[in-house]
Amino acid sequence: MNINIRGKNIEVTEGLRKAINTKLGKLERYFKPDMSIDVTLSVEKERQKIEVTIPVKGNIIRSEQVSNDMYVSIDLVEEVIERQLRKYKNKLINRHQMGDTFQKTFLENDYLEDEEIRIERTKKFDIKPMYPEDACVQMELLGHNFFVFCNAETNQVNVVYKRKGNTYGLIEPEA
Repeated sequence: MNINIRGKNIEVTEGLRKAINTKLGKLERYFKPDMSIDVTLSVEKERQKIEVTIPVKGNIIRSEQVSNDMYVSIDLVEEVIERQLRKYKNKLINRHQMGDTFQKTFLENDYLEDEEIRIERTKKFDIKPMYPEDACVQMELLGHNFFVFCNAETNQVNVVYKRKGNTYGLIEPEA
């Protein structure tokens, strides 16, 4: 397993590198040896953040953890990734898909689903064509973090969402 570590506003010391390799090295039992994991460490004021991204056959397993101590963030991110892997494994088996990214022993072991996904509520609404900027205004008026709309320029369903730092993002389907 290949762990790619990079830092933003932080020097990746040997101690951090060792802690990441030790913690995320535990994930080796889940993946085949050629798997690659991307880790980004960053510091903003007192916030120590770690982002871990693992591309797996058309999906991404990702976790971002923030604390006042980078080593605490590393511990937290490993726990979250393991929980996500168990959920993803159960999803693979439920859909009878082959997980050629994962070790055979991981797929054969049963794990208790500690957090079952349940849809609590279904909403239906009329999607009207509008521009992304108008969708952002509508999202703000509703007090939501995201808004689904039909893009008036492309006539496709898009999503605008609120990002950190009071900026906005747009999600649109690939052609």
